Amino acid sequence: MAEQEASAGGMKKELTLFNFFTIGFGAIIGTGWVLLVGDWMVLGGGPIPAMIAFALGSILLVPIGMVFGELTAAIPISGGIIEYVERTYGRKMGFITGWMLLLGNAPLCPWEAIAISKLLTTRFAKFEILSWLTSVKLYTILGADVYLWPTVIALGFAVLVIFMNLKGAGAAAKLSSFLTKALLTGMVLAMVISFMTGSPSHAMPVFSQVSDAAGGTSTSATSLMSGIVAVLVMTPFFYAGFDTIPQQAEEASENIDWKKFGLIPALALLASGAFYLICIYSFGTIIDWHEFVMAPVPALAVLERINLFFYIAMLIIATLGPLGPMNSFFGASTRLMLALGRKGMLPADFAVIDEGSGVPKKAVAVMGVLTLVGPFLGNNMLVPLTNVAALGFVFACTMAGFACMKLRKTEPDLPRPYKVNGGMFGIYCAMGAGLLIIGLMVVPFSPAALKPIEWALTLGWLAIGFVILAVFGKQKATA
Repeated sequence: MAEQEASAGGMKKELTLFNFFTIGFGAIIGTGWVLLVGDWMVLGGGPIPAMIAFALGSILLVPIGMVFGELTAAIPISGGIIEYVERTYGRKMGFITGWMLLLGNAPLCPWEAIAISKLLTTRFAKFEILSWLTSVKLYTILGADVYLWPTVIALGFAVLVIFMNLKGAGAAAKLSSFLTKALLTGMVLAMVISFMTGSPSHAMPVFSQVSDAAGGTSTSATSLMSGIVAVLVMTPFFYAGFDTIPQQAEEASENIDWKKFGLIPALALLASGAFYLICIYSFGTIIDWHEFVMAPVPALAVLERINLFFYIAMLIIATLGPLGPMNSFFGASTRLMLALGRKGMLPADFAVIDEGSGVPKKAVAVMGVLTLVGPFLGNNMLVPLTNVAALGFVFACTMAGFACMKLRKTEPDLPRPYKVNGGMFGIYCAMGAGLLIIGLMVVPFSPAALKPIEWALTLGWLAIGFVILAVFGKQKATA
């Protein structure tokens, strides 16, 4: 099957429904559930508000997942978001949507490389035998120290992802499958420890404020509702990833069931929501959550105190965690660049497929450079990259909803193996969810409003995009 080529562009048709599920699930579940679970509890005022927020976030995004399922099953091409929007709202809007989704995907590759470096620096280096990890400091950037050996190791992980993607979609999908199993092992481990040593009473009261938690964080919310909202507005970033599924639709196996494929983005979202809920509850009940959040990376700190074997096992799983999103977003970003190249919105080289591997090598090279830059950026770039990527992702998802609605009217006879559950109401829900989240991110007084540096990054990205469109926008699209 790996030798079969797609009907257009020479891409290999080798991905199964399970491959697509692990691509999406692996992209969503990275390392945030270990690194940031304490921050979620502080922000929301407890494990329960955080759980409610993540449950609502999953439910809000499911209609968007179904929209992607309908569009992709009907038009199964790489970087299809650009095609959907261009067919409904024109070439410029198609480019802007694809460019914004690229903003939502591409930065997450260096983000995950930074996360690996942070884990090595803050946790592995605590072992006396591994103290050499922080023995050589390179420099300080934005207030964060960058060390030699964590940087080298993070670069090694990045090189692995680049190598697997150069080999083709099948090799990258195998890596996603392995990482999904590792993540599920981590979830089960957290459940077992909570069952053995914890108590539901440790998650009480339902809402309370904390101050001076790890990293100097504190609860700014004043009620259960405001705590839920404070966490809810950041959940889109931690659910970003289901959109990687349709970006590689052109590489689906010849005998794939497109009706079932349409459900995969929504299933990946629901499975990820369940994963987050189980992890938040498990970590929030091992010990009193007020005590839990006082330690840096509390999910690991509490395990270190309880059982060294469990701690080391979770530490290894957590370090592998960033590879899943890095791998999935790498593949999705290169397919977006491929689509932009085919449309004549990027240089024609981006549309060239390697005959041997079936991958867009120019796009892989560009993403490779971007990913390799990550370990050098320092830990303090995590938050700006998080929020900027979230806005790009949600904007593109919202445009997918509008495109799905308009295609129902302009191309009613387009074969649709899968249709959004609930019909037009489901599509309207997807559009409404997207607009709500965007509003929370751009309204100045919202708890999720972008900060000046994040606006600068976003507007700078758009400016670069408009320059590219002006230079290459008159090229002819390729088949």
